This record gives sequence, structure tokens and C-alpha cells, in this order.
Amino acid sequence: KEHRPNPIITMGLFMDADGIPLAFDLFPGNQNEQLTLKPLETKVIRDFGCSEFIFCSDAGLGSQRNRFLNSFGNRAYVITYSLKKMNREEREMALLPTQFRIPGSNKPIDLRTLDESDPEVYNTIYYKEYPIVTGDMDETVIITYSPKYKAYQQKIREGQIQRAMKMMQSPGKSRKGKNPNDPARFIQKTSVTEDGEIAQKCIYELNEERIREEALYDGFYAVVTNLEGDIREIININKRRWEIEKNFRIMKSEFEARPVFVRREDRIRAHFLTCHISLLVYRLLEKKLGEEFTCSQILETLRGLNMTLLSKDSGYIPSYKRTKLTDALHNAFGFRTDYEFISKSSMRSIIKETKQKK
Repeated sequence: KEHRPNPIITMGLFMDADGIPLAFDLFPGNQNEQLTLKPLETKVIRDFGCSEFIFCSDAGLGSQRNRFLNSFGNRAYVITYSLKKMNREEREMALLPTQFRIPGSNKPIDLRTLDESDPEVYNTIYYKEYPIVTGDMDETVIITYSPKYKAYQQKIREGQIQRAMKMMQSPGKSRKGKNPNDPARFIQKTSVTEDGEIAQKCIYELNEERIREEALYDGFYAVVTNLEGDIREIININKRRWEIEKNFRIMKSEFEARPVFVRREDRIRAHFLTCHISLLVYRLLEKKLGEEFTCSQILETLRGLNMTLLSKDSGYIPSYKRTKLTDALHNAFGFRTDYEFISKSSMRSIIKETKQKK
């Protein structure tokens, strides 16, 4: 988006349940993203020979049409369901603290009776479900509650409130909320007219009502699905959705997918293809290393894995520091470059072996 209200280019990305990128496509930024799913999904199912396909996405691609698309054959879906956009009756039922359960148990639980300081309770996900009918589709809404997620949301909001208070103390700062997560949404503006003066004075204060309203949703999350069976499987499918956000974050930051300084369509596609291939190689490497290291750690280490040639007819010495990550890289790929000295013939053998690996 590059600080614009609408994107210049929309990128659609498919990944598997392990976070590995499968396919992508690009669309004009002014095209309705809801219409981009069907052609790309059809191509993915055909090219990868998917015998079973479960579409998991946020509400942005969860229109009724897209859910209907994944209601036939061996297709299914798990889509984020906005609590705030529910009608009043449905929302009150969803947030009612009674009739929750632990996956695998039928014993009803009242959330008000939970001791959230207990580590076991803190790390448990509670749920309840109810059926709905949307057009010709029979769906299930699943409401989950997590004390851990509640604490996370409270921490995030507290930080935003502190930023809002700083904004109120800085006259030059904009106090208009630009998006749903902007701290300025917690600032309430009141105009008052001083006695005997025509000019109005603006008073800024925290919007306590808005803060209390948002706090009602802390810990709650909802999805809509046409899957039947073990609720734990559905919850786990949705929990993996954060991987797609991670993929986009890596592309935007470490792989510099944006800003885009090209104009021709072929060059735009070449730019994003390069980013996509880089992301694919990185995620495969991340899996090979057992997901023990962060993206920045891996990239920084790879960029620093340099060798110094002592002389034309001599050999190489490593000019990088040996770490746990360099050891993991060598163990994963079956060769080492961290010896005190590597002859030129040994280096040629290492390069030859890596080219022959499949």
C-alpha cells in the first residue's frame, strides 16, 4: 500500500499447512479481492492434484460466494468470522460466558469461574458452537476463548492507549484514526466555546467508552466452517493461518517486495516472482533447520558466510564466526567450511557435491 488507502498492486498467495508457499498471482490494486480467489484456487487444485482441499483465510476473502465455492466435492473452508459485524442477538449469544467447553469434553464451563492465573487454564482454549444457515449452505460458527489471547490483546491495547495519551499532549500530532488499529481511535474530541468568545476550543480526552467496548472482545475469536468432526482439528487448522501473515511480513521486510520501483507489467511480475522464489527457498531452509532460528538470524548468517582466499595457489580460510547456526547449516547440508584451512581442491569437491545433491 505504501501509505495509501488502497494498494497499487494486490498479491494473492497460497501456502500449505506447513507455511510453504505454493503459488501466487498479481492483480490491479483497484480490483475487488473477493473475485481473485476462484481462478487461482482452481489452478492450484489442478496443478497440485489436490484430492482434498480446505480453504483457510481471514474475513477479507470469506464472502458468501467464496464459501459457496468451497462447499462442493472434497472442498471445505475455515474462515474468520467477525464478532463485531455480527447482528446484536448473535453477538450477545457468542459473548455469553456460559456453555463453553474444552475440546474433547462435553462438560459445560462458565468462563466467569475460571482462575486465569492457573497456567493450565491460561494456556487452554475453550469453545462453543452453533449452526447457522446461509442461503443454501449449512454452516457452523465456532467461538473460542483463550485467556492467553486475552492477555495479549490487553497488552497491545494498553500500549496503544499510552501512545494515544502522548498524541494528546503533542499539538502537532494528528488525532484522527486512520485505521481500526490506530491509537487515535481512543481520543475523543470535544469543542467548547469560552465565555464571551466566538472561537471554539478543542479538548482531547480518552474515549473510555470505546476502550470498554473493545475490551468486551478480549480473548474471543470466531470462525465459520462447513467442516464436521473433531473441533480440535478445526481450531488447529485456523491456528496455522498466522503463517500466511509471516510470509507476507518476510517478503515486505527482509526480501524488500515493496516499494516497487518498476512500471512495466512484465518487470512487476519478475520482481514479485523473485521475491516468491526467495520466500520458498527460505521457508524450506527454515524447515530443514528445525525452525529453531529467526529469519533475520538466518539471513544475516548466510550473508556473512564468506571465505578468504589466501593466495592464488593456496586455499581458503573462513572469515566468519562459528555459531550454533553455522553448525546447524553444515549438519543440514552435509559439508563443512569452518575448518582452519580448506585447500582449493577440497573446496572444488564441496562445490561439486552440493551441485549433485537432489
